[in-house]
Amino acid sequence: MKSLRFISAEALVSNAEFARKNLGVVAHDLFPLLFKASYLLEQGEVIHDLVENWPLFDFNMGKLLGATLDYEEDLSYRTCSVCLESCLTGLRDYVLNQSSPYMKKLKVVDLTGIKDVEIQFCKCKKTMGRWARTQLLSELCSALPVYLQQAQCNPHTFDVSINVLIDLFVTERNYELVVQALLKKCSCPLKICCVAFRSDNLTLQKFFYIIKLTDPSWLRKLEIVHNVHLEMEHLEMLFNSIHFPLLMSLTLPARTFNVQRFTATDEQMLTNIGEKMGEMTQLTELNISFSILTGRIQKLLSPLKTPLKMLDVSNCSLNHADMAFLASSFHANHLEALDLSGHNITELYPSTFFKLLSHCSSVLRSLTLEECNIQDTHVNMLILGLSPCQKLQEFKFIGNPLSSQALKDLFTFLCELPMLKNVEFPVPRDCYPTGITYPIDDASVCRFDHQKYERVAEELNLILVQANREDVKASTPLFGSYDAAVQETNNELGAYLIKSFKETLEKFTSSFNKIS
Repeated sequence: MKSLRFISAEALVSNAEFARKNLGVVAHDLFPLLFKASYLLEQGEVIHDLVENWPLFDFNMGKLLGATLDYEEDLSYRTCSVCLESCLTGLRDYVLNQSSPYMKKLKVVDLTGIKDVEIQFCKCKKTMGRWARTQLLSELCSALPVYLQQAQCNPHTFDVSINVLIDLFVTERNYELVVQALLKKCSCPLKICCVAFRSDNLTLQKFFYIIKLTDPSWLRKLEIVHNVHLEMEHLEMLFNSIHFPLLMSLTLPARTFNVQRFTATDEQMLTNIGEKMGEMTQLTELNISFSILTGRIQKLLSPLKTPLKMLDVSNCSLNHADMAFLASSFHANHLEALDLSGHNITELYPSTFFKLLSHCSSVLRSLTLEECNIQDTHVNMLILGLSPCQKLQEFKFIGNPLSSQALKDLFTFLCELPMLKNVEFPVPRDCYPTGITYPIDDASVCRFDHQKYERVAEELNLILVQANREDVKASTPLFGSYDAAVQETNNELGAYLIKSFKETLEKFTSSFNKIS
């Protein structure tokens, strides 16, 4: 529902030329209202001029675009390229604007509230993801000091200092540009303040260099993801050389830990890493998936002084001792998101798993159990375990060998979870050829009876409709959930993988030739 004020704001900004000419007589407290109306209508020129003449002390994208009394719809999920480019260029021109510096009150710009999602509703159909926002802001911050030196600007322009809070996303392709922008931070009126940092496709040398440039004292979220070959000794070096006082969320790349080749030195190294993580008193989210941590979870997590709210230990080869520690640890009562994918929970440690589930049931919002060998005979037990999880919003269990009937039984129960919004379910086992083995390899995952699957999916959705649960989204993403960062940089990621494969093949050929 739109208020009369918002409808009036829309009417004003819909005539871009008239709105831009009359911004000088608009009351300052109406700028946020006009900004959201302009963003909704994708009036790029008006957005630019609003930001260029912003009269307030702060500019917070999340708050400006979020639900308000005048318009309840949250627009922070719209990463419209026209709107975001207009915002950033307007910010640059705010600095260059020749108006009196005493009129310039802006001190903080917060871009962290923008959310990247799969489905966009903007009319231009062109998005500006996190990588592209990093790229554009870095370009502006690199060019601005040069322009100020060359142009005859008001001397007071150099007194402008604005902290720009942003979630940086750095890959090999934009690394040099981001480095240049960070190096010019002292001379640029727009000060990049990195609140969250994600790196993909970077050498360790470049990663260590740029992470120090970001000023880690600001950092709340650190994601080291694809093709950054960080191993345990490098992680210890990182924690020993850099202090992260505000870090709340940490994601480490696959194979950071591998206990299969541990020595006594490695055991001490793991202890040191755990102790360093214990010093991060704000840390509440940890993703250590696809490492081999058999029997070492307690050593890594017991030093933590703050309970974890999110834990991803998918495909970490956990044993019974690991699960028993998690179930009895003080983290269990605080876990809002838990990923145990890739573990045969129903066969290896059913009682300890359900103990863990029981302890976190009052707060659990997201549960992921992909490729956990959950079969038809386990469904009743799973239903009993999930029944207390009344705050569960998301349940993902792709890759489990469940029949169509078992899925129907499970969906009938899921309708009773009042907060549930998203379910990712597997292709029924009976849609695959007889004799299919789990986990299903990538080559076979699409070789199922698609017509039968569609019939089953319709029946599952009918169960939701009949229970008045149309608010629940049910889907089967065969190759994993949507990842905005991967989607935006998939060409670079693919090129890197091809290059790595080629280099490996050349090394193998060279070694083979030497032997022969």
